[in-house]
Amino acid sequence: MAKAPPVKWTREHTFIALNLYTKLKFGQFDSKNPVIREVAAKMGRPPGSLSMKLCNFASLDPVQRARGIKGLEGASRQDREMWQEIRSNSLTMGTAAEELFHDLFTKDQAKDVVVEDGQIKLVPPSGPTETQATVKIRRGQQFFRQAVLTAYDVRCCISGINVPRLLVASHIKPWGKFPDERLNPRNGLCLSSLHDAAFDNGLITLDEDLRVVLSNRLQKFFPEPALEQNFVPYEGKPIRLPEKLAEPDGEFLCYHRMEIFRS
Repeated sequence: MAKAPPVKWTREHTFIALNLYTKLKFGQFDSKNPVIREVAAKMGRPPGSLSMKLCNFASLDPVQRARGIKGLEGASRQDREMWQEIRSNSLTMGTAAEELFHDLFTKDQAKDVVVEDGQIKLVPPSGPTETQATVKIRRGQQFFRQAVLTAYDVRCCISGINVPRLLVASHIKPWGKFPDERLNPRNGLCLSSLHDAAFDNGLITLDEDLRVVLSNRLQKFFPEPALEQNFVPYEGKPIRLPEKLAEPDGEFLCYHRMEIFRS
């Protein structure tokens, strides 16, 4: 029997695959992964094809290469162009990729599609859904959160806490002041809710070597056992680095040190 012709990788399908790349760890790219099988089935293509595409993206990821992971060397011109698009224009492209991924599973705008605990889940949104603009914002936020948390192996990069509901995709440059960087994974850190609040309010920062710095303002509350237990052990220690895609931008961290941190 003749083999079925390969399914062409359209721009939409490539975008969906790139979105999935942000949601899975490198070790989850196997074609037997139920998530890959489910997404591939929705796309009408073999799981192996989608698995190879994810490995192609890994070959373009500088964080993966720095970790010694080469991926596959078969990335197409379209792969490279779309990789650069989402890296240089994450605000528009991240939202578009998340919308395509959502619509692959449901047209119900009152549901979000997330990859969680090795499954694809339809969940109610955490925010309002009245307007199309709000839906787009929510899609973008979902893209940013999943990309950042997955990059850090769903662990706070300071404390190592790995309870998803206690983790925040924290912005280095504030959401309100820098709209063009809102969905840039390099503007994100995976932090526990406590460390996110401290970082957002300038009570902690990271130095040029990505080591944790405590402000004098925070230390004025010492001695306080609960507070010290959550901050003192990490002072001067480097954060846990992301495993892909979302290496924190040095210029963004410099801004945080100069404009937000309260020494």
